Amino acid sequence: MLGLPRFLGKALARFLSAPRPSAQTGTPSDQRLLLTSLRPGDVLLVEGSSRISTAIKYLTQSTWSHSTLYVGPQLGGVDEAGEPYLFVEADIVRGVCKRPLAHYAQYHTRICRPHHLQPEHLQRLFAEVLAKIGYQYDMKNVFDLARYLVPMPPVPVRWRRKMIALGSGDPTKAICSSLIAEAFQNVGYPVLPLVTLDPQASPRRKAAIREIFHIRHHSLYAPRDFDVSPYFDIVKPTLARGFDYRRIEWAAAGE
Repeated sequence: MLGLPRFLGKALARFLSAPRPSAQTGTPSDQRLLLTSLRPGDVLLVEGSSRISTAIKYLTQSTWSHSTLYVGPQLGGVDEAGEPYLFVEADIVRGVCKRPLAHYAQYHTRICRPHHLQPEHLQRLFAEVLAKIGYQYDMKNVFDLARYLVPMPPVPVRWRRKMIALGSGDPTKAICSSLIAEAFQNVGYPVLPLVTLDPQASPRRKAAIREIFHIRHHSLYAPRDFDVSPYFDIVKPTLARGFDYRRIEWAAAGE
């Protein structure tokens, strides 16, 4: 039997995760093109339309409210509709779980691809994420985000990122972006680290100046960070298939 806090957290999670199509601004992705463009290790960003998605998009000042990791057919298994599982994500209701591509059919998405991630590191990344399937979603994060669902919460810009990282810190719980960011960090692949210049380098010898990367705690990562990261390529399925603007059939004026 669930304790009262857990029961309330589950009830709140179901309320906050209910879809609200009017809150989505982007166009849903073409599933066929999306599938042919994805590669194992890609991070798929999703523009959610739920209440909690609204809070995340506000706090991060971004289009993206959710992130999921594409593993591919090697993930194995199918859902109730017979759709093959291809992704792993941290869901607010189900926790860390497998998902089919069809789960994102109604959403605007973006593919973020780690540049030249080595095969051995990719397998380590998968092993770490798959080992967390079944972990609970961090409900403390849900309660914290729920406080920022008013239309214009009085949250200064410099504090917004920390509002997304108020979870419990329990290692058996996860948040979507932190689950993926932590796995990339653990194989030495940067997402959006803090970078400073070597203070020992002479300013007169710019060639000798080297960058020092500082690891940012994984709980501070948001879905948008994969989008703005200089270490992830942005893959647009429409362009990847060979886009030619000269083939567009424009509607005549007045139609």
